Amino acid sequence: MERLGIISGTIALREKGILADPEERWIDTDWGRAFVLVTEDIAFLPRHGGDPRRYVPPHRVDHPANLAALKSLGVREVIGINSTGSLKQALPPGVLVVPDDFIMLHPGPSVHSTPAAHVTPDLSEEVRRKWLAAAADCGIAAVDGGVYWQTAGPRFETKAEIRLMSRAADLVGMTMAAEAIVARELEMDYASLCSVDNYAHGLVDRELTMEQVLQCARRNGDTIAGIVKCYVERRNR
Repeated sequence: MERLGIISGTIALREKGILADPEERWIDTDWGRAFVLVTEDIAFLPRHGGDPRRYVPPHRVDHPANLAALKSLGVREVIGINSTGSLKQALPPGVLVVPDDFIMLHPGPSVHSTPAAHVTPDLSEEVRRKWLAAAADCGIAAVDGGVYWQTAGPRFETKAEIRLMSRAADLVGMTMAAEAIVARELEMDYASLCSVDNYAHGLVDRELTMEQVLQCARRNGDTIAGIVKCYVERRNR
């Protein structure tokens, strides 16, 4: 069986029992080096690097190198776990969402260098359904569908930007759309489980801080780890 690729960031899975005695590898690709934890059936890539003392901020994540490294390990199916802000009061912190579309209006990463290499980006419906089924196995009603808006980061968005985004999208983050686009270019199936870790700036009358985001991400971490375990178990049946 081909390895399953897992990409996670704020919600760390290495300590959650997902991987059994992984091998640490630095993999060289045409786009740079990537750090991956490898087992027989999983290739886990920590989105922001393997060393917490050298955190790679969202705008410097090398998505082409990351996805190419996974592909070199035989991965064709990739699941992402992404921390997001809510653009809707009906999606409070703590909710989990499996988006079905995304928006990224700024220039993004690509493995292609010629204008003729166009792809139509999307999120894999098959992988989305697997996410939802795994959540249901764990007794979690993840939200089916939603639009993710990717900003460049690393700063949070202004209140005016959030007012604009909330007209067209449900979630805001800094990494998922880029991963989905590069995965599609490399002919890999990709979909994400998004942890809603905060209300976006100005959506509620409370100052947004990074500590708030991390606190909610930690609370959601155990739930998401359980869903990932169910995903892997369903795949290995």
